[in-house]
Amino acid sequence: MHDPYSILGVSKNASEQSIKNQYRRLARENHPDSKPGDVAAEDRFKKISSAYAILSNPEKRKKFDSGDIDVNGNKKTRHYGFATGSEQSRAAGKSQKSRFENFFKDRQNKSSIKAKGANVNYTLKVPFTEAALGISKTVRMATNKSLKVKIPPGTEDGQVLRLKGQGMAGTGGGINGDAMVEIQITSDRIFTRVGLDVFTELSVSIDEALFGAKIEAQTIHGIVSLNVPKDSNSGTRLRLKGRGINTANGAIGDQYITLKVILPEKPDQTFIDFIRTWVRANPYNPRNKKISEDLIDETNIRKNASAP
Repeated sequence: MHDPYSILGVSKNASEQSIKNQYRRLARENHPDSKPGDVAAEDRFKKISSAYAILSNPEKRKKFDSGDIDVNGNKKTRHYGFATGSEQSRAAGKSQKSRFENFFKDRQNKSSIKAKGANVNYTLKVPFTEAALGISKTVRMATNKSLKVKIPPGTEDGQVLRLKGQGMAGTGGGINGDAMVEIQITSDRIFTRVGLDVFTELSVSIDEALFGAKIEAQTIHGIVSLNVPKDSNSGTRLRLKGRGINTANGAIGDQYITLKVILPEKPDQTFIDFIRTWVRANPYNPRNKKISEDLIDETNIRKNASAP
C-alpha cells in the first residue's frame, strides 16, 4: 500500500503549507461531486483524505515517520521471535519467558494516544441570490455521507463555514476534526454587490423616462412596483430602501437601480423625421455636461460601502 507522501505526491520533508496546497488541489480534482458515478475517483478521494489526516497532524506524521502507525493511522504490532529446536535449553526457556513478560508488560504500559482528527476542506458553489438570502445546501463528505450546510443570509464570496465535528475521526478517544466549507459565489447577470448594497440596471422607454411611469423592477427579494420620475435620463439612479442584503444579525442594505433609456428597436420614418426636426430647432451637446450629481453620489456610496 502506498504511503501518505506518495498518495499526495509530496516529499517527506514537505512543509505543512505545501501538503495543504497539494491536498486541496487533489481533493478538488477527485471530489465525488465533480465526478458523479466515478467509483475510482471516490476511492482516490478517500485515500487522499486519509493521507492528509496523517500528514496534517504533526504528532501523527511523526509517528508514521518513526514506524509507530501505518498508512491508515493504526498502531503497528511488534512481533517477537521464540527459541525452537536444539535451542530449547533451560537458558533458552528463561529467555523465552522473559520475552513473554516483556511483551505483555509493554502492551500494558502503552496507552492510546489521544489526538483530534484532521479538518477536511470543501468548496461549495452557490448562486448570488441564494448566498444573499440564505439557503440550506447538501455537501457530500469524503465518507460518502451527505451533510446539510446552512448558509446564512449575506454570506460573502470566499467565506468559510465551520461544521464542527464533521471532519476526520479522532484517535484514542480524541474529538473529530471539523469540515471547513469555503463558499464560492457565482456571478449574476442582473445583480452586483458592494457591501450590503445591491446594484442593477433597468431599461426604460423614451416616453417612460420623459413622462414618468410605474413599472416593475426585479430585486433579490422579488418583483416590486417602481415609480420612474418625470424627465429621467440614462444614468438616473433610484434607491429602494431595505431591498439589499439583509444579514442574520439585523444589518440591512439597499438596492440601487440605474436607469437606461432605450430607443425603439426599429424607429419608423415618422419618429426619425420628428427627432431630426426637433434637434435642428433645439441643438444640444450632452458631452459638455458636467458629471451629474447621481454619478457623484453613486461613487460615494460605493466607497462608503467598501469602507470598514
